[in-house]
Amino acid sequence: MSSCMALLPWLMSAIFPACGAMGASGLPTPPPMDMAAIVRPASPNTTLAGPAGFLPVPDIVVPTFPLPPDRLYAAIQAVAAAQARTYQAADYQSMHQAHFVARTATLNFPDLVTVSVSGPTEGPSTLVVWSRSVYGRSDFGANRKRVEAWLAALNATLTR
Repeated sequence: MSSCMALLPWLMSAIFPACGAMGASGLPTPPPMDMAAIVRPASPNTTLAGPAGFLPVPDIVVPTFPLPPDRLYAAIQAVAAAQARTYQAADYQSMHQAHFVARTATLNFPDLVTVSVSGPTEGPSTLVVWSRSVYGRSDFGANRKRVEAWLAALNATLTR
């Protein structure tokens, strides 16, 4: 990262405090979430992916996966770990839920991404992914692109 790029997020942190932090720093550790209790904001800066019939209604419908939750959770964890500028903020492994901070390349804006896997021990499993901006009203489609990229990478991982 050039010194100019490092300076810009630092200056932005005067207005948006979490922009000056690295990784998942600058944001509180997220507690476990009840994914069915998500309250979607009126702003268009979130994307929710989940199985058919999930409430709140997902923007992207995700199929049921014919594998145990442990395996699906490990796979989505690996996908997240492989993403640029993405840092794990919390891992609730016993609940199959993890929280990540994904930072933008230019201004270091943080977005929050929560993944949750559920299903019987032997499968099949369902996946919910909720990506949302910390700052701003619009995200220029960044959260949707992120969720689509993570789902494509997950599909590629599972079909190998």
